[in-house]
Amino acid sequence: MLRHIPGLQSLKAFDAACRHLNFTRAAQELNVTPAAVSHQIKELEESVGVPLFQRTSRHMQLTRQGQILKPAVSDAIDGLSHALQRIRQADNPMQVRVTASPSIAAKWLVPRLDRFLESMPGADVRIDVSAAPLDFDREDVDVAIRFGEGNYPGLVVEKLFHDTLFPVCSPEILIGRKPLKEPRDLLQFTLIHLEYEAQGAVWPNWRMWMLAAGIKDFNDSRGLHFSQTSLALQAAIDGHGVALGDSTLVKDDLAEGRLVKPFELALRSPAQFAYYLITRRDTSDRPMTRAFRDWIISEAAASQP
Repeated sequence: MLRHIPGLQSLKAFDAACRHLNFTRAAQELNVTPAAVSHQIKELEESVGVPLFQRTSRHMQLTRQGQILKPAVSDAIDGLSHALQRIRQADNPMQVRVTASPSIAAKWLVPRLDRFLESMPGADVRIDVSAAPLDFDREDVDVAIRFGEGNYPGLVVEKLFHDTLFPVCSPEILIGRKPLKEPRDLLQFTLIHLEYEAQGAVWPNWRMWMLAAGIKDFNDSRGLHFSQTSLALQAAIDGHGVALGDSTLVKDDLAEGRLVKPFELALRSPAQFAYYLITRRDTSDRPMTRAFRDWIISEAAASQP
């Protein structure tokens, strides 16, 4: 028997390393350095007295002893997470923890939160902005909003939006010296790009929009390129160019006059991709979780054109 149980940080490092079989990716998940993960694994190996990973120059794998330890550590971490979540919920029944993808959080969720707080006085809303893969078993979270195909087996999944995409820009561009009266006029402006590809489906981009507008002599290599929709839209608001805006995420900016829609031509997003609301089956009926879920569904319905 061990004289002492290894520290939680070492066990968490081991658990992440088991799932990724890569110290760098494990470190990214844990928000530490690869050296810290390596040190924690070494401490764990010294505690148990045997190597847990077999390392070569090309790959890493669990030893026989590591394979024995892996499920025990995973179950222990899951058990601790669930116990702490129950303690937290019992201690503060007005608390709800939410994780949301960056763009939907910035452009849709956060601007509406005051309405939820008004409807639920005393609510304690904790928001984590993240695009990381969702794992309810390892995260202290009640509600999640993620973009993708909505494939979350064993969880309660509800589609929130299905978007169309169309050009948007600052109103200052429309009154500038360059005309923007027909689609070909866009070739005079900086175009703001955001491309998303997954499962063989391509998110609507400027080349697709130009082809739909009958413009074939289009060079899509120039312009500004962003990895987050919210950043692309902010660049458009600041007058740096013209972006393709998701109908959901630009709704408020259009209503407030921060953005304008110079052309009506719009592209539908791929059918399999949308924003989804995800909750656990065993906690979805908790009063605060249910209240936040119902509020999100109501706001999403109001946001549809």
